[in-house]
Amino acid sequence: MFGQNKIDLRAIFNVENKQIAISQTIEYKNTSNDVLQTIYLNDWSNSYSTKKTPLAVRMADEYKNEFHLAKNQDRGYSVITSIKQNQEDLHFETLPGQLDVVKVELKTPIKPHESYKINLSYIVQIPNDKFTSYGISPTTGNINLRYWYITPAIYDGEWQYYSNKDLDDLYIPEADLFLEIVCPIEYTITSELNIGNILQKSTNQTITLKGKNRVNNKLFLSKTPNFNTIEADNFSLISNIDDANLDVIDKVLITEKITKFIFENLGKYPHEKLLLSNIDYSKDPIYGLNFLPKFIHPYPENFQYELKLLKIALYNYLENTLLVNPRKDQWLLDGLQIYFLMKYVEINYPNMKFLGNIADIWGIRSFHAADLDFNDKYILAYMLMARTNRDQPLTMTKDSLLKFNKSISNKYKAGIGLNYLDDFINSNILETTIKDYLSENKIKVTKAESFETYLKSKTNKDLNWFFDDYLTTRKKIDFKIKHVIKTTDSVTLTIKNKEDNNMPISLYTLNNDKIVSKIWIENVSKSKTITIPKNDANKLVLNYENIIPETNLRDNWKSLKGFFFNNKPLQFRLFKDFEDPNYNQVFFMPIIEYKNIYDGLTLGVKAYNKTLLRKYFNYKLEPKYSIKSKSFTGSANIYNIHDFENSNLYSINYGLRSSYESYAPSLFVKQITPYLSFFFREDEDFRSNKKKALYLRYLDISRDKDVTVVNTTEPNYNVFNARYVNSNDNLINFNSWYTDFQIGKTFTKISFDYEYRRLFENNRQLNLRFFTGAFISNSNNSNSDYFSFALDRPTDYLFDYAYLGRSESTGIFSQQYIEAEGGFKSKLQPAFANQWMSTVNTSTTLWKYILAYSDIGLVKNKFSNVKFVYDSGIRVNLVTDYFEIYFPIYSNLGWEIGQPNYDQKIRFKFTVDPKSLFGLFRRRWY
Repeated sequence: MFGQNKIDLRAIFNVENKQIAISQTIEYKNTSNDVLQTIYLNDWSNSYSTKKTPLAVRMADEYKNEFHLAKNQDRGYSVITSIKQNQEDLHFETLPGQLDVVKVELKTPIKPHESYKINLSYIVQIPNDKFTSYGISPTTGNINLRYWYITPAIYDGEWQYYSNKDLDDLYIPEADLFLEIVCPIEYTITSELNIGNILQKSTNQTITLKGKNRVNNKLFLSKTPNFNTIEADNFSLISNIDDANLDVIDKVLITEKITKFIFENLGKYPHEKLLLSNIDYSKDPIYGLNFLPKFIHPYPENFQYELKLLKIALYNYLENTLLVNPRKDQWLLDGLQIYFLMKYVEINYPNMKFLGNIADIWGIRSFHAADLDFNDKYILAYMLMARTNRDQPLTMTKDSLLKFNKSISNKYKAGIGLNYLDDFINSNILETTIKDYLSENKIKVTKAESFETYLKSKTNKDLNWFFDDYLTTRKKIDFKIKHVIKTTDSVTLTIKNKEDNNMPISLYTLNNDKIVSKIWIENVSKSKTITIPKNDANKLVLNYENIIPETNLRDNWKSLKGFFFNNKPLQFRLFKDFEDPNYNQVFFMPIIEYKNIYDGLTLGVKAYNKTLLRKYFNYKLEPKYSIKSKSFTGSANIYNIHDFENSNLYSINYGLRSSYESYAPSLFVKQITPYLSFFFREDEDFRSNKKKALYLRYLDISRDKDVTVVNTTEPNYNVFNARYVNSNDNLINFNSWYTDFQIGKTFTKISFDYEYRRLFENNRQLNLRFFTGAFISNSNNSNSDYFSFALDRPTDYLFDYAYLGRSESTGIFSQQYIEAEGGFKSKLQPAFANQWMSTVNTSTTLWKYILAYSDIGLVKNKFSNVKFVYDSGIRVNLVTDYFEIYFPIYSNLGWEIGQPNYDQKIRFKFTVDPKSLFGLFRRRWY
């Protein structure tokens, strides 16, 4: 296997033009039993070339708009001028929809176990590094490269090629590398390859790099050297990961400690150098540490640096030696990385807490979070997705995973899964097997299935549950102790498996929290009754050490002291905490908020049971005092969630909520609303933003009567509302529609709302919205338009919108704009429709975040002719959907911009609702 493939290239860097001229020779051996007439090459430098490549689409899916909005000169590409075999030109082409994969027709077919040799000439335009961190920095001029030259795709019976999606997962065979780099003399080159000759001239330098059996092709050209090298026992660790200004001796000791741990557990590294970059760490940080402000130091500096270095060193070691397909078999690389990261902390820092030294601070140490160990964070992060029904199988291809799952949840699930497997097998079999497997497959193309076969050969225990259930499905783990019958010397109990899987569960017997015994219970398909010796036990606990990632630990124990002791006591806590399965927790949180101008600043307290991880049954009580209205207001909500796996209907939410607040000066509204919601998604493609939902609710609304207004509607009313929503929220193509049906005492109405948004390649944006609504019946005899369709400012009789001054007709708060119903910005007449209304709202980009808008519509009232209305103006998108300003210019009123009191015609849209603002974060991670 070794030395079968070779890559020789000469790369001339033209930094001024951000180009690399490359002449290259590829020699690749056909290790299969098939004759190859066609070969495929990976040209990932070309993945930046257009806004329609898989890389560009991926970034748009995650709402990263830097690439789409970038200038053409900032995006990279490659231009292949020739590919030759035996001095003859070969026909080549990029694949449709995959511009970074090149198909080459050979002149001479390659027989089994023979090699092909081709010569390539091409130019690489280096992209800006702001897209993937790799490229050229416009500020420093430093060049960070990965996947920068063309490589052969692997053929193992079928071609293993795919496009770059910023996942750092190119699958290539090992090869002997010889690189000749020509670059300006002011640059320092850093690489994992061995440096050969260095020839320096007045302006340029030529440096040769070489290495045997390599897959790593990272190359760093820096004007100011920023990598440090620490050598020990003929091995060098090269890193520029932030070291928090630790002393050199401390860094040396930490490096030696990490190197020793890795070599003892994974085997000796086959190369002389291991390269760790701050780019590696920024893409795979120690989550938790990276979110904290720099002035907060919950962990010792050496511990933080140690874990940073270890995490990246483990992954880079595995990536360079365990040659599995990183897009299909990513779980194995991730699992081994996190498994040994956990082992390292367990061995060297057994008392390190999840909150670090913050756990010892008065007021914090009473929280359950302060009791958690550092390694508990891995299960907690996985549970964040499992409990919200967004977890995905570990064997799912990497590019199909949600960003949170790809970066955090699936990595952690894989690691804790190996820890679970280790605890089940016992006797250090897993650690020994991993080391032997890595040794036997070092720098060999292999598959995760071979690890399964190898591990099963080392134990007599049934491991099918791990490879068939834990890895390949979304099946959760949740066991419960049911019936317990005790005698003088034994205990008979029934263990119920609340999920559909065949995973084992550990059963502990305790005596005052001291472990008396531990056994593994297998094959609990639905329930299983067993009898065990009582010994001195006074408590039975499943999964006592929380090694198994169970979704619910609250029903895992039974006291043998009597029925009374099985009741969980109440626990009251200030602020939200992690769930403590030993208590029924009630949390309190002070509230300071500003919801509307009538109540002003409100002070209160929220009592609730929702923990940092989602629960299925939730309640929330919010009594508040409103300073301006000098009255008590508040709300309450109680609801239940049912999730469904492997179904288009993935969640049902039902509950009852109520509220009491001001809707005008000295006037209050009380709402009581039972509701039922159904949520749908398309198949198992969780990355798809296509969502559907059906909302059903019955609103009982009681308002204080406003005696100052003539011809008002009845202040108290009831409305049944059904709404079906279908949306596809994307950066490039956004479309969403809903149909809404309402029945009240005096009316029945139906409406339809469609919104479309398109971001074009020239960075112009088109927004289109269509609304139509009609009364099926309307027996309202008053002159009030309270239930009518509104042209520019809905009355919001269902109290859905976050109006700051919902009853205002003048002043700044009357200018708040909410895109609903007619969607007009100018205040025109007729302002309402009590029969039907149809409108179209459009806007398009003028320059960057400045757009021109235009609205047209037809308004029909009883006993009146249809009215045609229109307006137009300038829209400033500071944050789309969250903060926008509208400047009217021309409408039915004429040139509004020249009319008196123009400042009162300006409209604005904004939100301060934390849940809405969280949507900005959610777009990129979920």
